[in-house]
Amino acid sequence: MSSYRFILSGGGTGGHIYPAVAIADELKSRYPNAEFLFVGASDRMEMDKVPQAGYKIEGLWISGIQRKLTLKNLMFPFKLLISLLRSRKIIKTFKPHVVIGTGGFASGPLLQMATNKNIPCLIQEQNSYPGITNKLLGKKVNTICVAYGGLEKFFPKEKLKLTGNPIRKDLLEVRGKHIEGKDSFGLIHSKHTLLVLGGSLGARRINELIEANLVFFEEMNVQLIWQCGKLYYDAYKQYNKLKYVQVHAFLNNMDMAYAAADVIISRAGAISVSELCIAGKPTIFIPSPNVAEDHQTKNAKAIADKNAAILIREKDLDSEFQNHFSVLISNKEKRNELGENIEAMALVNATNDIVDEVEKLLIKE
Repeated sequence: MSSYRFILSGGGTGGHIYPAVAIADELKSRYPNAEFLFVGASDRMEMDKVPQAGYKIEGLWISGIQRKLTLKNLMFPFKLLISLLRSRKIIKTFKPHVVIGTGGFASGPLLQMATNKNIPCLIQEQNSYPGITNKLLGKKVNTICVAYGGLEKFFPKEKLKLTGNPIRKDLLEVRGKHIEGKDSFGLIHSKHTLLVLGGSLGARRINELIEANLVFFEEMNVQLIWQCGKLYYDAYKQYNKLKYVQVHAFLNNMDMAYAAADVIISRAGAISVSELCIAGKPTIFIPSPNVAEDHQTKNAKAIADKNAAILIREKDLDSEFQNHFSVLISNKEKRNELGENIEAMALVNATNDIVDEVEKLLIKE
């Protein structure tokens, strides 16, 4: 069949959206006549980011369950019911051949209805500790693509495929673009460049660390690309007046940001870790301690234990950060060693391997 139809669902954060876009891009390259529809949460960032990537998206009125009793929690059953009915209508109208979920609340109702209709379904789990949506869906879908071993304790073993996390194609071509990257941000070539990443929404503790060390960075002759997150941009945009600081709510040209960087500070979400392995730059991981099963620390430790990154826990930042950073900036051999070691851990074929699994479902279908 020349014109397959695919629904992709996932969102809430860049960590769920960009894998879905990467999978869609690879499917599109294999099936140029295919039709694509994304389904997300109507009030989350996917409603902007997916159209920017060139795909249509439908929104569901859905959100997660809060950990305390709130009005949002009381609304949850109504939202879920409406989202299930809306998902059923979307599936009936679009008639997908395969449905792909990458996590996040919106993928729950959609894949639930797709499995009820016996439409082949695949989920892609980015983390070493799955979210509640994917854990619930795991029993019903055909295939589960994972980035870490040992997930048999959460999912049926026979459905698991170890593929790694899908990465946008532009990030696979960062090598050799250091000068181009610096030029694209208007940076000074004689200065070292620090790229600060707190995730799409931002990271409060990392932002506080950067603000507290602005004079230190100036003394070290370091310029910053500081992605502070949309929640924090208004609080930190004042620092754009400093010649060596660029504050961004969000970075749309991540490939050039990675290319420009000499050192990177980042959270340790699954997609960030996968991207940083491919970028091959010396990295200081500051994992968020506020996530399920402390999985960001586990992600970062897996890299740091192989001498491929530096791990600093939030509680140790005040005592350890300046020392670690000074050593990195002044020691080119150390930077090269960390960069080479983290690059050696990259799973560069993840997107292809996941789409291979999608193709197997097309054959079954």
